[in-house]
Amino acid sequence: MPQVPQTFFDALAVRTWCGLALRALGRAREEIDAINVYPVADGDTGTNLYLTMESAVAAVEAVFDGHGTLTEQKPPLADAARAMAHGALIGARGNSGTILAQLLRGMAQVLAADGETAHTDGEGLRLALRRAADSARHAVAHPVEGTVLSVASAAADAAGDTEGDCGTVARAAYDGACAALAATPGQLAVLERAGVVDAGGRGLVAVLAALVETFTREAPVFGGHARVAADVTHARMEAVLASGAPEVPSGVPDAADVTVCEDGPEALQDGGPAFEVIYLLEADDSAVTRLRDRLDALGDSLVVVGGDGLWNVHVHVDDAGAAVEAGVEAGRPYRIRITHFGLGDVHTTGAERPPRERAQRAVVAVVPGEGLAGLYGEAGATTVLARPGEPPASGELVAAVRRAHAREVVLLPNDADLRHTAAAAAEQARAEGIRVALIPTRSAVQGIAALAVHEPERRFDEDVVSMTSAAGATRYAEVAVAERQSWTMAGICQAGDVLGLVDGDVAVIGVDVTATARSVLDRMLAAGGELVTFVLGDDAPASVADILEAHVRESYLAVDTVVYRGGRQGALLLIGVE
Repeated sequence: MPQVPQTFFDALAVRTWCGLALRALGRAREEIDAINVYPVADGDTGTNLYLTMESAVAAVEAVFDGHGTLTEQKPPLADAARAMAHGALIGARGNSGTILAQLLRGMAQVLAADGETAHTDGEGLRLALRRAADSARHAVAHPVEGTVLSVASAAADAAGDTEGDCGTVARAAYDGACAALAATPGQLAVLERAGVVDAGGRGLVAVLAALVETFTREAPVFGGHARVAADVTHARMEAVLASGAPEVPSGVPDAADVTVCEDGPEALQDGGPAFEVIYLLEADDSAVTRLRDRLDALGDSLVVVGGDGLWNVHVHVDDAGAAVEAGVEAGRPYRIRITHFGLGDVHTTGAERPPRERAQRAVVAVVPGEGLAGLYGEAGATTVLARPGEPPASGELVAAVRRAHAREVVLLPNDADLRHTAAAAAEQARAEGIRVALIPTRSAVQGIAALAVHEPERRFDEDVVSMTSAAGATRYAEVAVAERQSWTMAGICQAGDVLGLVDGDVAVIGVDVTATARSVLDRMLAAGGELVTFVLGDDAPASVADILEAHVRESYLAVDTVVYRGGRQGALLLIGVE
């Protein structure tokens, strides 16, 4: 990710800002999750913000790939800005992520308007921040001060009072946001009782800090106006706050593309809605207007973000089925995600199971395909299926930990990109009194190795050490098909090339799946090994396993092989060498 300072807004600035914001949210994620008490104290605001920005980053990177990065051509600012907004929209998680998506959409509407040169300087950034704050505030039917809305408005106010280039304006916006964040406990009683600042506002401060770094090459140190000291006991933090937040104006302009209905502090009281329902929706504007009215009557924290036929719907309700049915009547809902605030992630509203005694220990694992889910399940693990392009959220992992119903849980994320999500889930489960050990497995084959040495009768610490050692001793690889032209560690690949990745890096570029897999295997076994594990995806050639097993028998003495069927797992083939 380029991190050069920018003197004006262009596509590279959008790309740099998104990447730096993702990094900043990753670092602050646990802190933000820990102070999440409004509108629901579910401890996932930081994770939701991170995953939303991660989707925006992926969309921006795809635009750069599509505009010839090999010849150092940059896409137009409008394309990058729209991609940022669209990526955030389709990847928005939770109430906080949906509002962040709207803030980015508001900025993109200014940055992408009237050609490439109209909104690239400090004045353009001031306009973009104002549009972002106003559209987010207008989107709330009953705006609540002391939330991310206050922080966004204060940032736009401070930027509007500042003359200068993009770096100067970004710094002013950041300082205004910090001051407003410090004042949030005095504006919202639930924050004052908990002794914390607003979690969504804290996330926006991290995003604005990345904006400052984009234009100045200097990352501001979070402090001064709103210095927060961590005390993550039971998901609470002690905030050291300063006074003097800027006044927030009450009047805002119209914004026709988003509607958010957000309840006040009473949403935290016992007896609130039981389910969070989120889905993407393809529908026209008139249908969405009717949907908003119906969902508003069903529950609270309603957020409908988007436009141009694509919307992201978020609502808290007691009747999850009715919320989904309303989406079906409005258009075509998909990527439906239902989370029970008391029981975790569910996909139906069936009757509660009778209580049962907790097991002493369990393993919870993320798996990339149905075949591996069956394999892990046979070994006694509770599984979370990672669908291609849809990584599980922290709420799904917490739900799986609860479903395992054990006093001690070993968590296997099986994906390097899930480290923040898994850490957030582990922290939340610990706050509920469950002893959780997170083993940072980066591939499902490392998880298989860890599960193979799992012994529930051992002391917990000894079992975790043994499983961690087994996972760490397993090198992993995968064979996949390139989706687009790009640079790799092994050179330039074209769309449709077969890629062999070893320990996460592209090591081989080929045209044939079997030949590429054999080359990868030889590279891995050159350093030795005793057992090779193959996990075949549904799209892998039928003969590849037999050919690779025969190659191992003929070329590597005393090396055993085992083959599993992974199902629809994304990669054509996973390889593990122990």
